Amino acid sequence: MHVVALVLENHQGEILVSKRANDKDQGGLWEFPGGKVEAGETRVQALTREIKEELNYTLRDASPLKCITHKYETYSVKLDVWYSKDDNPVVFSNENQPLKWVNYSQLKLLSMPKADEPIINAILNLKT
Repeated sequence: MHVVALVLENHQGEILVSKRANDKDQGGLWEFPGGKVEAGETRVQALTREIKEELNYTLRDASPLKCITHKYETYSVKLDVWYSKDDNPVVFSNENQPLKWVNYSQLKLLSMPKADEPIINAILNLKT
């Protein structure tokens, strides 16, 4: 499974996370917004589409942050993670998932999928 995700930072240095629905795989965990790359899509097209669908947010500028493959018990996921900073992003939860802005130090305290650990480390390295 190929997935794109966005690390969106606001002017206060906070990162946007969303909570997965309880009835989904990895349900109840916090994650970076994004979703599956569909057949025929580029990574940027998939990221732009997913962010518009989930957050009603038009992605202006994003750069690659980290690409990892993580193996869970029953499947593997390729995570293609992008970073964008926007002074005042206006986001809306189109899919009714909880959203919250967290500062860098709070990222390690959130319950997130195992695949997100190297992403969090990459984010923390942005600040050093």
